[in-house]
Amino acid sequence: MKKLVYIISLVFISCNQTNTKNLVLKEKTAEEILGNTNYQAICYGGYRTTTRETVPSIAEIKDDMRLLYALNIKVVRTYNVHYTEAANLLKAISELKKQDSNFEMYVMLGAWIDCKNAWTDLPPIHSEESNRNAIEISEAVRLANEYPDIVKIVAVGNEAMVKWATSYYVTPNIILKWVNHLQDLKKQGKLPKELWITSSDNYLSWGGGDEQYHTEDLNKLIKAVDFISMHTYPIHDERFFPEIWGVKENEAILSDKMKIDAAMLRARDYAISQYNGVVKYMKSIGVNKPVEMGETGWTTIDAIYYGVEGSKAADEYKAAHYYKLMREWSNKEKITCFYFEAFDESWKDGTNPNGYENHFGLINLQNQAKFALWDKIDKGVFKGLNRNGKPITKTYDGNEKALWQDVKVPRLIKNKN
Repeated sequence: MKKLVYIISLVFISCNQTNTKNLVLKEKTAEEILGNTNYQAICYGGYRTTTRETVPSIAEIKDDMRLLYALNIKVVRTYNVHYTEAANLLKAISELKKQDSNFEMYVMLGAWIDCKNAWTDLPPIHSEESNRNAIEISEAVRLANEYPDIVKIVAVGNEAMVKWATSYYVTPNIILKWVNHLQDLKKQGKLPKELWITSSDNYLSWGGGDEQYHTEDLNKLIKAVDFISMHTYPIHDERFFPEIWGVKENEAILSDKMKIDAAMLRARDYAISQYNGVVKYMKSIGVNKPVEMGETGWTTIDAIYYGVEGSKAADEYKAAHYYKLMREWSNKEKITCFYFEAFDESWKDGTNPNGYENHFGLINLQNQAKFALWDKIDKGVFKGLNRNGKPITKTYDGNEKALWQDVKVPRLIKNKN
């Protein structure tokens, strides 16, 4: 796929004279962005309240994009287009680019896919799709054509094929249908030919684990997408596979920090093994194309599963360590990692403020950078920038000793006889 370089000549004509200014814009394609360590990626949702009915404004999104750009993040991932947030995001980025020719931000635009009867009182029919899907795809096409300089990827569905998504998952043939539709539009010149198409799903859905997912429709889908976007969440999986988490018997003599660091390394290695599983399956069917990490992350608060009463995984130290480990690994391997996520969002578990889904962000809803970003505060990265009209400060008032009061050592894993 050929790389694009647009040379734009801007001609300014005044009353008395003509001044010509040449601006060279090196617009990137998805092929150039993915795997490029100069283009760090993150998952983005800008909702500030407990409901998505309150859509973030363009001004609010501009604040968010300036903060992410200051972190050298230049690619953001969205999830659906049935709220106006996605359209507002694209307009905000477009306006920021007009205001500053150096500002650069690209989007992986998500189109949400459901099965028939999803989110209703009726039994979901996973082999049939919701009528809403066609509307989602149509709007994604419209936005991709309206903002071709920003939208570089369209993702058909989010964890839409994995069978534990019992409320809404679809069979792979439905995702394949829409991927092929978008690929056909590219061939017909009805979408930019450099636009890349994928689906963003759990590692299982891409063949990286359970053989029940190894179907001919999945194989066709792998061949149809331009790249694979896979998800991995060690923090979730340790609920079901406790051997990947905790303190081993031979680590009992270590300091608490060393015990935790050892557990986090196992979590990282577990995520890498799931990534490698997807690559292995892809190559087993004779395909060799980019595999990127569409999602991985670590929550900082939970009242049940991952908190003090659960596996003791959720806190800011562990989340920061996981963020660092995954960024280091993905950059070294030149794999794009859409880290989940930029900001906390309380709508995900609106009736439970301490629900783990609400706390995956690097920045919380009090405009505080979590421990993962404290060093950025020290370096003045956010100087002059605001969110909700307030500067970004540190959680715990920057007191690391206070932070460690909430860091608990995982349970001991006894050797199996």
